[in-house]
Amino acid sequence: MMDKSKIVEELKGSIRDIPDFPKKGIIFKDITTLIKDGKKFQNAIDCVVERYAGERIDKVVSIEARGFIFGSAIAYKLGAGLIPVRKKGKLPYKTHKVEYELEYGTDSLEIHKDAISPGDNVLIIDDLLATGGTMKAVCELVNGLGGKIIEVAFLIELTFLKGRQKLKDHKVFSLIEF
Repeated sequence: MMDKSKIVEELKGSIRDIPDFPKKGIIFKDITTLIKDGKKFQNAIDCVVERYAGERIDKVVSIEARGFIFGSAIAYKLGAGLIPVRKKGKLPYKTHKVEYELEYGTDSLEIHKDAISPGDNVLIIDDLLATGGTMKAVCELVNGLGGKIIEVAFLIELTFLKGRQKLKDHKVFSLIEF
């Protein structure tokens, strides 16, 4: 395996910018160009998993939808359970719900009430940290079920949006920064 910083630079270079998506003025970071390459996808997962080698992670919580791509592979490699967090009405059993602020209005996320046991060591993973609102809401869900958040992790962080500020109560890791 090559030097980790070279791997991260290669991964960063494989992410495509899509201007004006989903609306004018936004530059969307398209990860499909990274995950379509088996070796790059494997390297991304391995780089994140390496960080938690030796840690006891009981559950990996991932966020709909792109977070599922990374969360499932990371949970598998860590030998941890995978817990999906979904939009309202998508989970079939009793749920714990949190509402959070969007730029215009509110949204909500849900987790099964029996997904996490008090004291479980939890890693929360998503593809992208932007403003931090979604991840802050997910942290509230995990805390509400008694989980111990080891860290919140992202493939990509858009540092100029200062999403870490909303997550200052937690350790934050991002593999790639823009």
